[in-house]
Amino acid sequence: MARRTKPGGKSGGRKGSAASAVLEAPGGTRPGAPRPGAGRAGGPVEGVYYIDTGDCELIADQDNSTGWLLRINGVMSSHIDLADPLFLDFEYMRWMSALIESRWAPEAKPRLRGLHLGGGACSLARYFHAAYPDARQVVVELDGKLAEYVRTWFDLPKAPLLRLRVGEARAVTETLTPDTRDFVIRDVFAGAVTPFPLTTAEFNAHVRRVLAPGGIYVVNSGDGPDLKNAREDAATIAAAFEHTVIIADPAMLKGRRYGNMVMAGSDEPFDDDPQLARRLLGGAVPAHIWNDAKVRAFAAGAAVRHDPRPGTDTAPGVEAATSTEP
Repeated sequence: MARRTKPGGKSGGRKGSAASAVLEAPGGTRPGAPRPGAGRAGGPVEGVYYIDTGDCELIADQDNSTGWLLRINGVMSSHIDLADPLFLDFEYMRWMSALIESRWAPEAKPRLRGLHLGGGACSLARYFHAAYPDARQVVVELDGKLAEYVRTWFDLPKAPLLRLRVGEARAVTETLTPDTRDFVIRDVFAGAVTPFPLTTAEFNAHVRRVLAPGGIYVVNSGDGPDLKNAREDAATIAAAFEHTVIIADPAMLKGRRYGNMVMAGSDEPFDDDPQLARRLLGGAVPAHIWNDAKVRAFAAGAAVRHDPRPGTDTAPGVEAATSTEP
């Protein structure tokens, strides 16, 4: 789930067009339809493709001959610029990358270990591969067919630099060795909602166990004007980590629209980095960063989510997250 920037060139985002229908059933392409990978100069082909969890739509970016949008089950998911992996079209992804680069300067060439929960088109994984060429990253994607398509369409780095692991995000996280990831990014949606098991205190405890000292847990929290989901996300992350931040544009922080907040937790303080603040303000959608005190004030009184007790139905709040597309 993502909200795109306003039209206006590469720095300000671009507008995609409707795609022609190209249907691919599991096991083969419908007779007469173009094959994936046979479009623009040998690249992807616009169309709607069957995947294990429904369908995805590949849309050519009409303002950029190397840009592609990916819509999954009707919800905009990702943007890829085949010629420039360091270009991120969605503002929340730019905020995530800025936060991570604030802690680990790319020029220092750290060998980061990253875990992405939710794959989509692997936009951030491609970005971090370009910014940190020695990084080792794993992308966990529930939909095996989608992962196969993305590998074909977007020429992703190969293992061990980037591994795509098909599986459910929580189940995979629970199997990982402690202290083995420098950052974990949660960007998982079932339609327009983050699955409840990925939002609880118990899941946050698994993430914290997997993170190395000084590691960062970063989430894409989507919500509407009432901000109920965002406050509960913030309260749950703040209960698990000593230090937190929130990044969002002022309209979102004030509950004036649907949109995305980037939240992060760590066992080490987030530096008061003037360069990060300037970078966030300088984007196509200027954003503010809230420190730990502001995050905790924002979350005050909100429920900390917990796994349902055995024998009960899914806990209240599962429908709290809302679409960023009004």
